[in-house]
Parts: sequence; structure tokens; C-alpha cells
Amino acid sequence: MQAHMQIATGVQGLDTILGGGLPQARLYLLEGPPGSGKTTLSLQFLLEGLSKGEQCLYITLSETAEELREVASAHGWSLEGLHLFELGSAESAMGNGRLQSVLHSWEMELDETVNMIMSKVDSIGPTRVVFDSLSELRLLAQDSLRYRRQILALKQFFGPKSATVILVDDLTSTGEERDGQLHSLCHGVISLERLTLDFGPARRRMQVQKLRGVEFIAGYHDMVIRHGGLDIFPRLIASDHHGHFVGTPVSSGVEEIDRLLGGGPLRGTSTLLTGPAGSGKTNVALQYVWAACERGERSCVFEFDERVGTLLARSAELGIDLRKHLDSGLLEIMQMDPAEISPGEFAWNLRKAVEERDCSVLVIDSLNGYVAAMPQEKQLMLQLHEMLSYLNQVGVVTFLINPQHGLVGTMSAGNLDVSYIADAVVLFRFFEAKGRIRKAISVIKNRGGAHEDTIRELKIDRRGVTVSAPLADFQGILTGTPEFVGDDGALLGQTDGR
Repeated sequence: MQAHMQIATGVQGLDTILGGGLPQARLYLLEGPPGSGKTTLSLQFLLEGLSKGEQCLYITLSETAEELREVASAHGWSLEGLHLFELGSAESAMGNGRLQSVLHSWEMELDETVNMIMSKVDSIGPTRVVFDSLSELRLLAQDSLRYRRQILALKQFFGPKSATVILVDDLTSTGEERDGQLHSLCHGVISLERLTLDFGPARRRMQVQKLRGVEFIAGYHDMVIRHGGLDIFPRLIASDHHGHFVGTPVSSGVEEIDRLLGGGPLRGTSTLLTGPAGSGKTNVALQYVWAACERGERSCVFEFDERVGTLLARSAELGIDLRKHLDSGLLEIMQMDPAEISPGEFAWNLRKAVEERDCSVLVIDSLNGYVAAMPQEKQLMLQLHEMLSYLNQVGVVTFLINPQHGLVGTMSAGNLDVSYIADAVVLFRFFEAKGRIRKAISVIKNRGGAHEDTIRELKIDRRGVTVSAPLADFQGILTGTPEFVGDDGALLGQTDGR
């Protein structure tokens, strides 16, 4: 029964993927190229055991004890209490009073190496063991048959013990014994990858290739190495999340805008605000955010394009005081760095905003910034679809801002056309009337119910967001160069705020 208990790995995201942790007293393979995070993950696994008073052993054939301490120090960790068993470094000194063994020659027999490891395990009686790495053991074995026999010997040795063992493989060897035989011998296999993009930092990801007897989250999961250890972001699966909510309309505080959407967007729906740059998309989204905060609801803005300071200053000019809601904690504006963030980390931040901070209104500004943040990523549309499905199922009102390419004339949606995914689409356009450039707003789709099919003028000035009565006499709206040819009395005054 004890063998089926799951133990925490020390990495919260990995425990989530594994459904609680690794089954106890089993042998696991952790594989990945140099720099993918194997040592960091191994140390977190052992330090988690130390925090619970367990005896933990790190057997290193590839790195010195001093190198391990440097890795730990970089993350602010102490290895005090961890048993380090170092082979292959004649200059290694004993540190922190822990017993270490030094072997003076790499020409020693493989059997002697394995016997020394077994003797060390017997003397300590650890519950967690990391063996780093198999590459050196493979070199000592010299042929695959002998190597396989020694791995089998290790597995049989640890079998009756209560130790959970991680074998680390840096994938520097070639041959089918790595992919086939090792995988079949181990109870579970975790693979780490490091990817180099054309621009920006390296991206890391992992997957659980197999884990006997455990239902885990399959597929790739993005991860990062930061000060303090490894962060793994479990892949978002929308079908696993269902919230209880009533799909009531959400008001912007501007009656005419709400009327365009039949009373406002419904909870659990996504609204795409699309149009050329400067046509008022972000301002309308912030109007909904401000109204939600005024009602005491929590909101979150993921800002890719504009600096937070500029956004706050611009909003204040419109009479929308977002800073007081930032100070009160009702509003959170997260500045996204397009060069740094991965799709998995973005989805994880989004989940935390909803599940930990109870966000009910969420804005992504903009989709162009989201695409720019994910260069060379495949299946972006599927990832975005999964995120929107998740937000819809937990009752969040989502606003997606999508600047179209071009200012006047025929415009394109850019690299990511999400109009078919969104529940509602609000179209913004510039138009000319009596020698002035003006803005128009209209709703062209609303799955949540009825909506106006009219075109209204949108005015944004020191008094905030104002919308005119329906403008009946337009021509050319769908060509991208609309022109108003009706009565001047239907238009909203001057453009200077008077």
C-alpha cells in the first residue's frame, strides 16, 4: 500500500501534472539535454524531502559537490543535511560535515562503482535518491548489455527498499538502449527540453512520457528556471474547469454602448473589439473594467502593447480613475513582456487571476502583442481557443482587443483571426463627415442574443466615452472607408471636447 502513495516533487506545477506527485518507492528516469533543468529539478525533489525530515542522497558522477552547491546558492538554497556522494573528483573536499567518498580513477571496474553506491545507500537508508548521471555509468559499462545488467541490478537493489529513485540522463549517448530499454525499465519517464528561438531567451518545456498506474496530464508543458527553482506551467485543459454562474449582462456604465450589445456582454462570453489603431477599442474595454470595479468586481488587464503608466494617464484624461481601483486591489494590470513569456506561462497567469484573485472581467490588449510574444510557437489558435473556452466556462467576461492592419481603406485582421471564436464582435471604424475625422462603432455579431445592427458615432474626450444615436445615412461602411452623408444634427458636436 505504501508503494502506491504519492510524494510531492517540490515543484508545484509538476505535482499538478502528476495528480499529486510521484508514486513512492519507484525508479524514475529524468532525461534532457544539458541546460534543460535536470539538476535544478533533482535538487528541488531532494530538498522537498529534507523539509519533511527525510534522509536524502545525491549520488553524482558528473558534477562535483562544489558545483552542486553553486547551483543551490544561485537559487538561495542550502544543502545542509543533504547527503552528497561524489565519485570521480580527487580534489573534492568534505563539506558541512557530510560523509563523501572520493574515487581516484575512472579506470575502476563498473561492478565496484555500483557496489560502493549500494553500500552508501545501505549505510544512510535514504527515502529519496538522485543518481546523476547515467552517461558516466554507460561509459564505464562500455557495452549496452553490461550497462543494462547494472541498471537492472540497481532496480532490483532498490526494489525492496522504501526509496524513491530518480536516474538522470543527459542524452549525450546514442543508441536504442537509451530510448527503448531504459524507458521500459523505469516506472516513469520525465523528459525536459530546451529550445532556442530566433530572438529572446531560450524556451524550456517538459512532458511526462509515461507513469505507470497514474493518470497524468499528457503533452508538453512550458517551464522556466528562475531564482528559487523551476516553475512548470501545466497545460490548460478547459474541459476540466466548470464554474457555476448566471449569464447576466454586464454593463459598461454607458447606456448606448450596452444597448448595442442588447444590454451588454453576458458573463461567460468573449467580445472581440476590432478596428484600426486609435479608433477607441482599448478605451471602450477600460470603460467596462472601470464599471466592474465600481460595482466591486475584480478585473484584470493583460497589457502587451502599452505601458501601464501611459494607460493610467490616458484613462485619467477620460475621467476614468483606474488608479484608485489599483490601490484598492480590485484592479490588476499585468505588463506582459513579449520577448520573455511563453504561451503556457501566460495561460497560467490568466488562471491565477481567475482562481486565486476572483477576476470576473478580463482584458487582453492586444492579440497582436500576444502573437508577437509567441514567435515560432505552433498551434497558437488552438491554445487561444482553449483559454477562451476556460474563461467562458468559469463565467469570466473577456475582452479581446485586435488592432487591424491599416488605418483607412481595406483592412486585414493580421496574423490571428479570432472573429469566429469570439461570442461577440464590435467593429470600430474611422469615417469622415464635414471635413472631420470621426469614429464609428457597430456590433456585427453577438451569440449571446439580439444586438443592434445600427452604426453609431463614438466620441472619446475629457467627459469620457459618448455614443450618438444611430446614424442612418452612411455609405461605404463595409468597404473600410465609410462616409456619412446625412444630417449634421445627428453627429456629436466638435472633436475638441466641447
